[in-house]
Amino acid sequence: MKILFCGDIVGKSGRDVVLKYVPRLRESFKLDFVIINGENAAHGFGVTRKICEELYAAGVDIVTTGNHVWDQKETVSHISEDPRLIRPLNFPKNTPGKGFTIIENPQGKKLMVVNVMGQLFMDSLDNPFHAMEDLLHTYKMGQNVHGILVDIHAEANSEKMAMGHFLDGKATLVAGTHTHVPTADYRILPKGTAYITDVGMTGNYQSVIGMDIEIALERFYKKTRSEKLFPPEGEGTLCGVIVDSDDTTGLAKTITPIRLGGILQQTEILW
Repeated sequence: MKILFCGDIVGKSGRDVVLKYVPRLRESFKLDFVIINGENAAHGFGVTRKICEELYAAGVDIVTTGNHVWDQKETVSHISEDPRLIRPLNFPKNTPGKGFTIIENPQGKKLMVVNVMGQLFMDSLDNPFHAMEDLLHTYKMGQNVHGILVDIHAEANSEKMAMGHFLDGKATLVAGTHTHVPTADYRILPKGTAYITDVGMTGNYQSVIGMDIEIALERFYKKTRSEKLFPPEGEGTLCGVIVDSDDTTGLAKTITPIRLGGILQQTEILW
């Protein structure tokens, strides 16, 4: 099973580069599933129904989120009607939407996609480790799903790494999002789970983690907030990883970084 997971889409630059490259990546790599974190897709804050529909039309199967999931008011109702848009699993009980979903491709392969949010330096939520432990009592690779992908949306690298080791051997991929900077520690953990601390954002890197440089500098230099942050225009970079897994065990065989478009060093892709 081949899975593409991309990091936080930020604004139009991020959306455009997804629409440009995802169809080509699906075809070239014969991808079974494409998952993208879309919590900053709507001009940097949240995601809308229209944006989700555009992403699905381009070949995205599931959109994960994080702490900005409720920034667009329409999401509260939309997320309950859209099984392909998920919010963090460890939100309080009765929060709209779901924290995981299971998708099946035409070949009958089933992938469970889970979104959890960290606790360190983030909103106060339920313990993500307990939430994952409870979920995995019911769903297991090699039994009722062929693979499990976990998007841990967290600020602290230590918390992301701890989750990777906690789920080693129980998930196909544990990938970090939220900090918007791709890390070089992609690898397969000892028990067979693919891991990366942060897949990086999908957006314009001529920015401060996706936001206009001048406004961000003003906040740091002058400690003022006179203008709202927004994503600058410009060419985006698609950042993510492709994981190839064993259909029987769900464990990863390879993990490959992807960087296409924009100003970052590109990964070699043979179209």
